[in-house]
Amino acid sequence: MPCSLCDLPTPEDPVTDPDVDGEFCCRGCLEVTRSLGGLEELEAAAEDADAVVAAGTDPGGVPGAAGRESATGTIDDLETTYLHVDGMHCATCERFLELTAANAEGVEVATASYATDTVRVDHDPDRIDPDGLKRTLSTAGYEATDRADRSPHGDDIDVVRFLVGGGLFGMMTMLWYVLFLYPTYFGYEPLVDLGGVTGLYLFAQIWVFSSVVLFYTGFPILRGAYVSLRSGRPNMDLLISLAAVSSYGYSTLAMLLGRTDLYFDVTIAVILVVTAGGQYETRIKRRATGLLSELTAAVEDTARLASGEEVAVADIEPGARLRVLPGERIPLDGTVIEGTAAVDEALVTGESIPDTKRPGDEVRGGTIVADAPIVMAVGDEASSTLDRLVELLWDVQSSRSGVQRLVDRLATVFVPLVVAIAVVVGLLRLATGSSPTAAALIALSVLIVSCPCAFGLATPLAVASGIRQAAERGIVIVSDALFEEATSIETIVVDKTGTLTDGQMRVIDVETAATVPTDRLLRRATALERASPHPIARAIVENADDLRSDGGRVDATSISRTDSADSADPVDADAESERFTVSDPTVHDRGVVGSIDGVEHRVGHPSLFDDWTIPDRLDSVTTAVRTRGNVPVLVGWDGVVRGIIAVGDDVRDGWESFVSDLHDRDMEVVLLTGDSVESAARFEDHPHVDRVFAGVPPAAKAETVSRLAATRSVAMVGDGSNDAPALAAATVGIAVASGTDLALEAADAIVMDDRLAAIPELFEVTTGTNRRIKTNLAWALVYNAVAIPLAVAGLLNPLLAAIAMGSSSLLVVANSSRSILDDR
Repeated sequence: MPCSLCDLPTPEDPVTDPDVDGEFCCRGCLEVTRSLGGLEELEAAAEDADAVVAAGTDPGGVPGAAGRESATGTIDDLETTYLHVDGMHCATCERFLELTAANAEGVEVATASYATDTVRVDHDPDRIDPDGLKRTLSTAGYEATDRADRSPHGDDIDVVRFLVGGGLFGMMTMLWYVLFLYPTYFGYEPLVDLGGVTGLYLFAQIWVFSSVVLFYTGFPILRGAYVSLRSGRPNMDLLISLAAVSSYGYSTLAMLLGRTDLYFDVTIAVILVVTAGGQYETRIKRRATGLLSELTAAVEDTARLASGEEVAVADIEPGARLRVLPGERIPLDGTVIEGTAAVDEALVTGESIPDTKRPGDEVRGGTIVADAPIVMAVGDEASSTLDRLVELLWDVQSSRSGVQRLVDRLATVFVPLVVAIAVVVGLLRLATGSSPTAAALIALSVLIVSCPCAFGLATPLAVASGIRQAAERGIVIVSDALFEEATSIETIVVDKTGTLTDGQMRVIDVETAATVPTDRLLRRATALERASPHPIARAIVENADDLRSDGGRVDATSISRTDSADSADPVDADAESERFTVSDPTVHDRGVVGSIDGVEHRVGHPSLFDDWTIPDRLDSVTTAVRTRGNVPVLVGWDGVVRGIIAVGDDVRDGWESFVSDLHDRDMEVVLLTGDSVESAARFEDHPHVDRVFAGVPPAAKAETVSRLAATRSVAMVGDGSNDAPALAAATVGIAVASGTDLALEAADAIVMDDRLAAIPELFEVTTGTNRRIKTNLAWALVYNAVAIPLAVAGLLNPLLAAIAMGSSSLLVVANSSRSILDDR
């Protein structure tokens, strides 16, 4: 049965509690449910959210990702395909691609996200395959490809389009205007005869250059206008296109009629200003749409049968026997039937210590066999935990939206209103006796002066400024959605390993019996641990290697050794000159056993010493080490434990002030970790840590964050691949730079220097940037409220309208370039 919280399979004896409804895969899931499930308002909100998803439609009427109903009823054999689509840049693109996919035969559900350039399609594979989907969505200038085939040159094409169209042809056109046309507008004699062959040649060049700018550089804008009409959602691209194409069309007709009042410069100004602003947004978005390289690369395509034959994972049936060699990744969930091996589950569970798996133990797809081959039987569903993590992350991340959605929503009202005003004013002018040319110029002036360059730049320029100022503080912001969402954070969920701690296993402390020198104990432990590939063994060996290379002694704090029960050392040797040779070392799942000078030595987990004598003081030290969240490694010989090596990761400097700072910002602080309860105990006593959830698997982390986010805005701070779904599920995801590729790609912001104090600074920057965005949008609204009536009154010609439009954009640029601190 699946876990009641995270849907992972439960063991044969599920974790249960009389006070908590459900069956769970681990104690962590049970404790999360106990804490969150009791909040009735939280459960109600979660049910409401599920109901919306189950309804299968978004606010625009497009079926949502959870929809499963077709005209013929429920389809159980749907296949989900994710495609990368180049060319998406607004919510209207999403709507167009969703409609295009939904109209294809065999497609049940389509959900697009321009924030990640991703389209998820649920389809009947017997009626349409992924290649057919790619052909269907490769239309109107969009190009659909597999996620793994995404072109790395998409950004280069956009830059070339901008530089060639704007930098070359646009500037050449403006040069001709400055030299030959603008002087005539102010009553000066032209430098050449504009009415002769020379003028015709000059105008022809301007027309060609303007055509390149409009149809090449402006192609994404024109395409956006086209799809907005196809999808029935007017957007800013439509209004920009109307202004640019109208001025271009008028100027082309005027040129053919021999007139010199040409407004090709308006077309160029509109296209280049909007394209420049769009480049900011594109560069921001690209950094937030990685290909989930770590986990996607880790998903296995082939597997080795017990007979040695390699087969495709997709062809493996439940119950099949697979052989996995040391260093290889387990392809599917299943059960060990032969062999014993340490399995590194860090990528999937976040647990830093490998777990020994024996016959009968369950193993998870995506984990790595560390030290010995095993034979496993594939589970009933022939699925992989790692696959589920990858799909979970894509589901959550692809559903995100950016700040620009606010502007697009505004455009659905603003664009039709402006067009209606322009048409009505033009017709009224004709009706009141104005010439067709005068009426057309006034209508064109209305379109140009209201051209939403200020709207288009308000968000990306403020975001770019916020990104720069965050970078000065060692923070990389990878999603513009952060500036809209971070200002309302009420709860911040923090991962332990790699976030509050550095995540590097090392020797933390050494405690020995009174008669045993610390360095002698370490050398004997190291001699045995060299035979083991276990990460804890490596930490002890590396500690000894570091001491040897530095020529130093042990740097560890030991308590006073006065326990009379400690036995004397039967091996008499000079501590400074001992060189140990281990005879017949045997590596167990919990440690190493060997002989030194004929005396049996052991190093490892306390369970390895069940039949040995453990002095009372060292037994107490073992408990204390576990309480501090570290791993106790016992060392002994001749039947007696002689000392304890504490292995663990260090807490980061300043974690306490970091937690207190978040508390001072009225944020609830929640610690969420896949590690044991003991490893989280040292943080639970901090007065500003409100809740601690330990032993929580990655799928449950995402579910926990989702439940918290049902009633409040939640930020998640983490570093591991197993944190990635939770980072994506949170309102705001924050990763530390030492984390895995997947965690970085799922995050909205990355702290580059692992400095915890940078996280409160991040909230300061985002709050200031959000205020700047609102100020820019307010200015754009005020500008249009003044400029449009002036154009309607005939007080602005197209050139002055373009100047006014450009001036409003310059004010937005100037406001965005100010320091965020200026607003405090």
